[in-house]
Amino acid sequence: MALSCSSLCSRLSLIRLCGLRTNRITHGLYSPYLSRQSRLPLCRHYTSSKVRRGIGRYVATRLQWANEKYEGFLKRRFPRFFLLYHTFVEGFKLLYRDAKDVRRIKAKMLSDGVKFQDLPYREMEKLRRFRRDMIKAIPLVVISVPPFANYLVFVLMYFFPRQLLIPHFWTPRQQVEFRGIYHSLRARHHWPVLRGLKDTSRQVSNAQLQGCLAGLCAKVQSGATPKVSEILAVRRLFSGPPLGMRRMSVDHMRHISSLLLLTPRLPGFLISRRLNNHALELLQLDRALARLGPHQLSDAELRQACYVRGLNSDVLGVNQCREWLSQWLQVSSSLKDSEVSLLLHSIVFLAANYPNVLSRH
Repeated sequence: MALSCSSLCSRLSLIRLCGLRTNRITHGLYSPYLSRQSRLPLCRHYTSSKVRRGIGRYVATRLQWANEKYEGFLKRRFPRFFLLYHTFVEGFKLLYRDAKDVRRIKAKMLSDGVKFQDLPYREMEKLRRFRRDMIKAIPLVVISVPPFANYLVFVLMYFFPRQLLIPHFWTPRQQVEFRGIYHSLRARHHWPVLRGLKDTSRQVSNAQLQGCLAGLCAKVQSGATPKVSEILAVRRLFSGPPLGMRRMSVDHMRHISSLLLLTPRLPGFLISRRLNNHALELLQLDRALARLGPHQLSDAELRQACYVRGLNSDVLGVNQCREWLSQWLQVSSSLKDSEVSLLLHSIVFLAANYPNVLSRH
């Protein structure tokens, strides 16, 4: 237990007096030299830095006690506010820990010359998620800069947590609820994407590829999930015209952006560049996951990996998520960088009906 300031000072005075009495009894006279000699052990054991550390520990202990009392009061009298308060405290702890991890990863990349695509899966996913979270958090930070604006921000965060807060500050119940809402928003674009693909299939000159693409779209529209071989059979159409990353129509790219929860309200050339960057990042993430092995993921990591790739994993079992992710990796592991457009369309091919349930919203 840390010493209080008064008890510490009294002990110091007592030791000094004992030192002086010892000198008088032993040598009969008090000399400056002997006084310095008697005080040396005291200085070694009770330096000012140790006194500061003792006071610091005492203050920290008292603050922790006061905080526990305050949390107990909130939990008894205001349980709903306590849940919000506790979520915020834990969220800041998680955010601080993630920031330290990201700083460590980036320092390693700089010192060792490691590129993003060569990072382990978990470090790559950490960087990707942290960047997206910070982009969402920046407007809230800017709003809170003016004096007393933090009170307004707190009210806004209370009433609009999904729109303003990053997942660090969501309760477990909110995380499941908000992921379901976001999935329903992107599921609305499954059928416009399929209609766009069906219309585009009429422009394909190769009769065999035209039939494969039309049959693929018809199978998904009927409520079935196509096989990996059926998806890979049309890969040539997604490396150049008419469905290559930079060959799609702007309207079609807007629907694909919504599948990735990206804003479609941008000029066409920006949407194309942004889609290409996200598609390549997702492909690199799949390759890192294949190196790690999907069986190495925890249940939470497995559900998150499926959700990022377009599946509503919260309504599925762990084995179903593992099976679906295995099919996804079979597709992505067969693709080249020039065929990443097919990877984005696989969100519709593989996730629209899995597990064989129509997802028309």
